[in-house]
Amino acid sequence: MTFPTLPEREGTRPETGPELPHLQLSQTSPPQIREELRQWMATALTGITTGHSEVSAPSTWAVFLGQNNPAPDALLFPPRWDAEFVHLHADGSLHLALNPADHAQFLTSGWGEKHPLYDRGINVVMLYAPRDRAELAVAKQVITASYRYATGHAPDTTTAAA
Repeated sequence: MTFPTLPEREGTRPETGPELPHLQLSQTSPPQIREELRQWMATALTGITTGHSEVSAPSTWAVFLGQNNPAPDALLFPPRWDAEFVHLHADGSLHLALNPADHAQFLTSGWGEKHPLYDRGINVVMLYAPRDRAELAVAKQVITASYRYATGHAPDTTTAAA
């Protein structure tokens, strides 16, 4: 496992779309939580660039790993795009890759679901939109695990906004 045991997500599973783009339709993030998450990723994840996603809706904000030489199966839809490893949708949900050893815990704890292309060999899951600061903390743990899996090292959270 690359992250600590996740708590069970409270409440019912949000409604999500069954096709591409795979979006969350209910229980979305409040704007301030979504922006706090975006700012945290921009500062905590070292060696990244950000911009519009190359694989999702135009409103989707993405993190690219470029010089971090990421593991190929830790990218969103490799190898077609330039090291896009996580993206944040306007609804607050994210798509990312996790170490396969973490999939079962992530899915059974209720924090997300498989991407529609997951069963076709694409290592991508949806992390549900954090609804409050407690869920934001869990989202940061999951994103940190994804970053560690992609790069082989943990982000520098000592210089990032909490």
